[in-house]
Amino acid sequence: MTHFDFIGDIHGHLDKLHKLLGVLGYRAHNGVYTHPERMAFFVGDYIDRGPNSPGVIRTVRSMVEAGSAIALMGNHEYNAICFNTPHPERDFLRPHTIKNFSQHAATLSQFHGKQKEYDEAISWFKTLPMWYEHDLFRAVHACWDAPSMDTLQDSFPDGRLRDDLLGQTADKSSALYQAVDVSLKGKEARLPDGYFFLDKDKHKRRDVRLKWWLDPTGRTFGELSMSEVAEVEKVPVVNVPGLPYSEDERPVFFGHYWLKGTPDLYRHNVCCLDFSVAKEGHLVAYRFDGEKALDPKKLVWV
Repeated sequence: MTHFDFIGDIHGHLDKLHKLLGVLGYRAHNGVYTHPERMAFFVGDYIDRGPNSPGVIRTVRSMVEAGSAIALMGNHEYNAICFNTPHPERDFLRPHTIKNFSQHAATLSQFHGKQKEYDEAISWFKTLPMWYEHDLFRAVHACWDAPSMDTLQDSFPDGRLRDDLLGQTADKSSALYQAVDVSLKGKEARLPDGYFFLDKDKHKRRDVRLKWWLDPTGRTFGELSMSEVAEVEKVPVVNVPGLPYSEDERPVFFGHYWLKGTPDLYRHNVCCLDFSVAKEGHLVAYRFDGEKALDPKKLVWV
């Protein structure tokens, strides 16, 4: 199979998912969306924020089980697993703080009175691979970082979490934590001493989320930052390892970054599909047919 439709972060927006699948030519048969010639490929983040996470899970899961889709784990699915996994020394692997609870609150509310369905969803999340590698492309939720992928491959050869190692992935001192964090949440770098910026909640931040496919040599943090942050625009980059995703590599597809505006490519082999559907943006797909150089005209959105 070389005909894939890569689909970005859905975050509970079932109506837009069904609309996009319809635009792409998928049709529902007995409640399962299929295409006669193509396969959907979801890059993660099916839950939280939006109005119908249970419906999104049912749609995506039914497609995966019917063989009409592949689905990766996103950081929100990983967080939900840890939110429900006891920690040997505290409450859960993802602590039940107000911040963590609020991020998952919409999903919990939508599963109210449906505990069995919720538990089954958490179990299904554990079956989702964290990355996918094909002769023609690569896919991951947030960042394809070679050292992180090597670490994950050593412990999770099929890409799926193991219960016996789950605790390590939530332990900040563990190499597995770092690898999962980079792959599912993105690569960051600390600003030099004395520099910071304010996030949308007016909290001071010193870590900048990076455009990990760029060589940092000779650049500013403004050039490398995934977000437009005026305070770091001209700050020179220091202490950022130079391991970019080469222009010679296979196309890589990912989501996660809440991009704005009209969907476009970052580069001929770098495609981010998250255009903020949960913030009145777009649900985006890329129609891939095996090409080595991606074409922005093959982006589709609703």
